[in-house]
Parts: sequence; C-alpha cells; structure tokens
Amino acid sequence: MLGLGLSIEPQLWALLFVMVRVGSALVAAPVFGNVGVPLPVRVALSGAIGVLVLGTHAVQPPPTVFALATFLAVAAEALVGFALGFILQIAFAAPLVASEVIGGAMGLSFATTIDPLNGRSTPALGQFFSLMLTLLFLSVDGHLVLVDMLVRSYRALPPGAAWLDAGHLKEIALFGGYAFAAGLLLALPVGFLLLCLNLVVGMMSRAAPSLNLYAVGLPASLAVGVLALAVAFPAMGDYMIVIVRNGLDATQSLVLR
Repeated sequence: MLGLGLSIEPQLWALLFVMVRVGSALVAAPVFGNVGVPLPVRVALSGAIGVLVLGTHAVQPPPTVFALATFLAVAAEALVGFALGFILQIAFAAPLVASEVIGGAMGLSFATTIDPLNGRSTPALGQFFSLMLTLLFLSVDGHLVLVDMLVRSYRALPPGAAWLDAGHLKEIALFGGYAFAAGLLLALPVGFLLLCLNLVVGMMSRAAPSLNLYAVGLPASLAVGVLALAVAFPAMGDYMIVIVRNGLDATQSLVLR
C-alpha cells in the first residue's frame, strides 16, 4: 500500500498543477465561467482536461510543494490561464456595448434584468445579445477550440517559463479596444436609424413646441427600434460570428507564437 501510494502521489500532484492553468482559464472564459455553472462541474472539467494535457505533454511540476519556486510557478500558471480566458471575455463584452447604444436610443436603458452570464444587472437587450453570442459561440465549436488552445498552450508556454512577456500583455491591452469598436459596429445599423429618428423628432418639437415629445418620441423609438432589430438581426448575427472568431484568433495568438 505504501509503494502504491508513493507511485500515485507524483501523478496526482502533476494533475493538480495542470488544473491550475486550466481552472483559471475556465473561470475567466465565457460560458464556462458563468455563475450558473456549479463549482463541481468546473473542477470535473478541469480534471478531465488536465488528464488530456498529461497524456499529450510531459509536464514536470515543481518537486517541492511548499516552496517559493512552487508558489511562483503556480502564480504563473494562473496568470496564463486567466489571460487565455480573459481575451474571450473581452470579445463577449462587445454585445453589451451595442446594447447600451441601442437601448439608450430606444429608451430601454431603464429595462434591466439579471444576466446569467455574470450574475449582474444588465440591460434586457444586452442579455438578449449575450445569449445569442453564447449560442453562436457554441455553434462554431468555440468551446472545443478553447480546450484545444489550452492543451497547446503547454507547448508554447511550458510550466517554469510561462510568464507572459511585454508583447503578450500589450496584445491583451490593445485587444481591449476591440470590444468598443466591435460593439459600435454591431449597433451601427439600428443606432444610425434611431439617431435619424431622434433628429426628426427634435425638429418636430422645434416646429411645434406644444407637441408632447415623450408621448410621440418614445413610442416611435420603440416601434422603429424593434422593427430595425428584426430586419438587421441576420446581419448582426453574422457579425457576432466574426466577433467570436476574432476573439478565438486573439487567444490563439498567445498560444501559437
């Protein structure tokens, strides 16, 4: 029994060490990091992916558990995992930016609900966009691509040399602006139409000061916004797929460098 225990212990320590990077990525990544996903499910997924990593890469964890070098190695693994998941999370913030632009023009900024993705109060339109982006992410096998990149990351960023350099951090910081650019482009068709409607309503209010602006402008904005969303949503769905692929490409740039 003692010999059996000694033979299993190094493998268990290697699995736990690998699960640090995988678990950090799953916590930061969309879909897997949702508050609705139970913690045992995340741990089980981290363990399953960790077994896959150990089967394809010869990962050598630090020999001593309680040592300064081990703590630094674990911190490096957690940093890499958070970076891989955080880039995808940035891409998933683009629909929230678009919902703020469209919802503010439609007068729906007051309509909020609890977003199941992050557990916070978000505009109702933003939750709709986020759910659609999640479904598109799953439809293009984005979750499988994320798992594949996690496994490949051990070749590009092996344990012991996994600290992200200045080039990696610069790429992550510059990709943060992509969420705003993609959100504005996603909201451009509907937002431009609502802007034109607001200009027309403003000119009407100047021409007829006795006109009740709220009684005319708010229903018109809601009606035009809903119709514009129905017409433009196929094109918006295609651009959401582009957002997903750009997020996966940005994540892949850290792994395949």
